Amino acid sequence: MASEKIILGIDPGTTIMGFGIIKIINKQMEFVQLNELMLKKYTDPYTKLKLIFERTIELIDEHHPDEIAIEAPFFGKNVQSMLKLGRAQGVAMAAGLSRQVPITEYLPKKIKMAITGNGNASKEQVAKMLQQMLGLKSLPKNLDSTDGLAAAVCHFYNSGKPNTQKSYTGWDAFVKQNEKRVKS
Repeated sequence: MASEKIILGIDPGTTIMGFGIIKIINKQMEFVQLNELMLKKYTDPYTKLKLIFERTIELIDEHHPDEIAIEAPFFGKNVQSMLKLGRAQGVAMAAGLSRQVPITEYLPKKIKMAITGNGNASKEQVAKMLQQMLGLKSLPKNLDSTDGLAAAVCHFYNSGKPNTQKSYTGWDAFVKQNEKRVKS
């Protein structure tokens, strides 16, 4: 009997949330879907978070992923951007946790390294490598969706390896691993 696993990869963002889905059958990767949620036209940040949550729930309910791989926020010079990304990531994680789907975070450098062998690769290099690996006919205009797909592929490559990334199986696990962040 063939073993099968579905991995949903998410690149969280408050302007564009990218996602990609792969299916693993007998340790072989198969492309399922990549797309993005466009949030540019919404000005209210809470509306954006609501839409991220709802779209993530829709993806989970439609594709029934066994695991979610999510890109961790990148710390740049702009603290406000970091906060917005953290909120977007948190909402996507909450959607997965509400459906009891295990989540693993990956740093952007780790994802790039897994796909291209270079932790400093550009979005374009990552996208081209994914196109080659998965036989994608074309690439999307915005590369946020390929970033989501890259998170899923990175997770596949790291399956079975000792976990050095943060991983959560539900709310209880999240709270237990983040006790310092929870106020009494």
